[in-house]
Amino acid sequence: MNDHKFTGRPSSERMTLGERWARFKRRAPLYRRALREWGRIHGRRITHQFHNVVAGNRAAGPVTFLACSGALAVALTMTTLYTPAYSVTLDGESVGVVADAEVVQQAMETVEATGTSLLGHDYQIEGNLEYEFALTLRSDLTSEEDIQNYFYGKLDSVSGELRQYQVVVDGQAVGAVKDEDGLNRLLEELKAKYTSENTVSVEFMDTVTIEPVYEAENLMTLSEMRTALQANQGGSTTYTVVAGDTFYGIAYANDMSMSDLEALNPGIDINRLMVGDVLNVKELTPVLSVQTVEEVTYTQSIPCPVEEVEDSSMYVGETRTITQGVEGQEEVNATITYVNGQETERTVNSTTTLQEPTTTVKAVGTKEKPRTASSGSYQWPIYGRITSYFGGRYIFGSYSYHSGIDISASYGAAVCAADGGTVTYAGYRGSYGNLVVITHDNGTQTYYGHNSSLTVSVGDKVYKGQQIARAGSTGRSTGVHCHFEIRVNGTSVNPLSYLP
Repeated sequence: MNDHKFTGRPSSERMTLGERWARFKRRAPLYRRALREWGRIHGRRITHQFHNVVAGNRAAGPVTFLACSGALAVALTMTTLYTPAYSVTLDGESVGVVADAEVVQQAMETVEATGTSLLGHDYQIEGNLEYEFALTLRSDLTSEEDIQNYFYGKLDSVSGELRQYQVVVDGQAVGAVKDEDGLNRLLEELKAKYTSENTVSVEFMDTVTIEPVYEAENLMTLSEMRTALQANQGGSTTYTVVAGDTFYGIAYANDMSMSDLEALNPGIDINRLMVGDVLNVKELTPVLSVQTVEEVTYTQSIPCPVEEVEDSSMYVGETRTITQGVEGQEEVNATITYVNGQETERTVNSTTTLQEPTTTVKAVGTKEKPRTASSGSYQWPIYGRITSYFGGRYIFGSYSYHSGIDISASYGAAVCAADGGTVTYAGYRGSYGNLVVITHDNGTQTYYGHNSSLTVSVGDKVYKGQQIARAGSTGRSTGVHCHFEIRVNGTSVNPLSYLP
């Protein structure tokens, strides 16, 4: 054990820490003996009273029984909650409270070894180290790490090079850096990233503390700390669309509502998903989130009130604008809350009308729709395995563009209209073989190719699900199947984005 010099007495009488520790160890049995004697005396008294009660001693009445019970409770509480301990001070300054004095000695030896290595010469902790016996709550004992950090603090006052600054977010240590000023600047920069001239408050949503530590396990540069604090902790955040996917199915699989998925993908048409489209499915959540509050004033349009006029020449569900109104304008003052730059709450404080809107007049149909009218949605023309998907493919030894999907079928199986409409082509057309084309009320068209025979003619009105052909392998085909495609404004689109 190293000798530790003490201050506060003449050098001729000064004791080393080693000598002080040896003296304390000699006295420790006296402390322990005193504690045992207290327990023996009080324990004997409690035991005597307890046996009187058990033996039916008439002198042990209710009062004695209650006293005995109370004494037992006190003894059990003392044993459970308290422990013999040592209150440790260095030059009168509290080091901590420990149950085992060896913890202090080991901490000092560790810090002295570190100091010797760091300073290049023998380093010893100096001072008057005192141990005072105490009966202490177990919860009040000082951890070994805190005892060691106390002595590291003494070394730091000499070297000035050991202290590091650890960032703790919601009780979880992220890492530590050497530069405290740089760390504070970094935290302010993370806030400034989301502020503007309208920002009235900015704060971290998480509890952030900077703790001085010594020998941190995860020492970082400021750049590494920035990356760690901005790292996404939500796992995968994107999803790539594959054949057969629907917007609803993707939302359901990721435990999201349709509206939440739409909000994260404002540029995506949910009715026209394409294989290979990349969707955001999880909101980015950094380790350290920033909340800002802005007070803004802006103008927005006031929607036109709508007046409806019945029209018996139009089908139910159809509308036609007779007079288009003009939107109004209003000035709005609002308080908006953002988290990491994304709006989470908007409170409108006041509105001022700048221009009143005028009324839009619309005709609404009242005539009952015929069965052959288009519904606006599609069903599968035939049920089977998809043998070729929309897009590029290799066929007949060469790469080509496939404008629809191929659905396997048995020869002669019924091919049905995907939606109601008018047959605008029914006959043989080159590579399509026997082809049916249906034009729907909204202008879209559906194609059904390679049929063995047709059951409709041009001009026929067909309803959704009505048989229009029988499956075959006419035209440029490698087997019995139905070639099905959807064209919007004359352009082929992926049918899987429209089928249920």
